[in-house]
Amino acid sequence: MDEFLKQLPEMAKDKHKAHKDFFKRLKKKPPKHLDQTMQQLHEETFEEVDCLTCANCCKTTGPLFLNKDIERISKHFRMKPSVFIDTYLRVDEDNDYVLQKVPCSFLGEDNYCSIYDVRPKACSEFPHTDRKKFQQISKLTLKNVEICPAAFKIVEKMTKQIKV
Repeated sequence: MDEFLKQLPEMAKDKHKAHKDFFKRLKKKPPKHLDQTMQQLHEETFEEVDCLTCANCCKTTGPLFLNKDIERISKHFRMKPSVFIDTYLRVDEDNDYVLQKVPCSFLGEDNYCSIYDVRPKACSEFPHTDRKKFQQISKLTLKNVEICPAAFKIVEKMTKQIKV
């Protein structure tokens, strides 16, 4: 996994134009069973990729924290939401709550998340490759293939399996 992670940014860069063109065609004319195909590719790929050997998403990017996430996580820590925000979060240029720093404060050296059961929605859904109407999140997916080996592999499989 380490070697693949080292090569991932360059591979994603090399494939960026092809992936972008593919998503442009996919958005114009999504296949009938795209959601089912994506679910299958997602499950198949996550049989091959173990997030605990990677955790690159937690090491290099931070999720958005919705108000619901902040409420749930601060309750977990038995702290007021305002204290949680002051301790861990900042407001970004889009006026969203994000982590003050990366890697994520809740990521352990063993790549386990200390708040896994109450983690933000953005974390639990990452890399969003099993989302319904997948073709609508092409920009997000193009970003995710740069940091997530599973997302990269799923998109590669898509380009071979889905004809658009």
